Order: sequence, then structure tokens, then C-alpha cells
Amino acid sequence: MPETARLLAERVRERVLAGALDLDREPAAAERLARNEVRRHVERTDAGRRVALAEESLLVRDVLAELTGYGPLQPYFDDDGVEEIWINRPDAIFIARDGVAERTGLQLTEREVRDLLDRMLASGGRRIDLSRPFVDASLPDGSRLHAVIPDIVRGHASLNIRKFSRRIRSLARLVELGALSAEAAGFLHAAVVAGANVLVSGATHTGNTTSVQ
Repeated sequence: MPETARLLAERVRERVLAGALDLDREPAAAERLARNEVRRHVERTDAGRRVALAEESLLVRDVLAELTGYGPLQPYFDDDGVEEIWINRPDAIFIARDGVAERTGLQLTEREVRDLLDRMLASGGRRIDLSRPFVDASLPDGSRLHAVIPDIVRGHASLNIRKFSRRIRSLARLVELGALSAEAAGFLHAAVVAGANVLVSGATHTGNTTSVQ
């Protein structure tokens, strides 16, 4: 399925170039083109066999991820339970849920990793090359990207993405989750309102970034 999505995404890109469209500014156009291309593909390859709507919708999602998202990594960006994504090698890709790391079954190529990295940096006008072999950047959704390429690292580009949590938007939510007591939340709120200096520290995955945001 991923290979099919990549091929269909290339066909959509050809239509985009022909129509001089900007998919970043016209997300509705991206979805329309993806759905139309998937429908044509289904009609060509599955004549006489009824394709489940869910299967077709998944293919549309994968095509959109290739077009406007982060390809095979997009499901991890969409999953609010995933806190962190990192690529040690193209065939060693990990995520973290609730502070626990797990290796995914995803395997990419060197070219796919570099294409993903370039796509992430393009949104902020950043780049990475031999003259700038490492970079820290913010992604449009608030996630933080750190990346390095050879020869700073040996053999393969390395990426780390710390996601911005959509589940926690207030001190009240931190209290509800048990991360802070009501008294501590009240003190922190008062300190911020008063313009006091606040130092936030802790081990990885303990909510430092979430508390600051």
C-alpha cells in the first residue's frame, strides 16, 4: 500500500504542476485531487471487485500524507499517544508512548529519510547540508526537530522529533492528570502572572516542554 500511495501521489503532483496549484495553501484541493486519483486507481485495478470504503479511505489518507504530510511517519504525528519519534537508521525507527520507547516495524530508504528531512525543514525555510550538518527547528504543529547528517554522525542521518501534546492545554488539565497538585498549579500560575523567573527541569518524557507551553 505505501508504494501505491507514493505512485498515486506522484500522479497528483503532476496534476498540481499542470494546474499551478499550491497544496499548502489549498488543503481542500489536495484532498479532492487525492480522492479523485484514488477513485481512478480503484476503478482501473479493481474492476468487478467491490472495494471497501474503509480501504479506499486509508489509501486517500496515505496519498495525502505523501503530498502534504510526512509520508510514512504521518500516522505517528496524527497519534496523540505518541510523544516522540526518532530515526537512528532508515531501518531503526522508534517512537515513545507514555515515556516508554518502542521500535516500529517501519523501514525506509536513505533517500526517503532525506526527503522527509528536507520536507520538514522546508516549512521553516531551513536547510541542512555539509556546511550545516546539524539543525534544530520547529515544525508547523509545534513539534521540535533535531537532525544531524554524516559526517557528524556515522553512516546515516539521525532525526529526533519531540511532539507538541494536544492533550494538555492548561494547568487544570495537568492537575486532572495528576502531574501537578492544585496548590502547585496555583503557585505556578501566580509566578507567571507576576513575571517571576521560573526554572523547569526534569528527566526526558516528564513533561518539561508541556509545562512550559
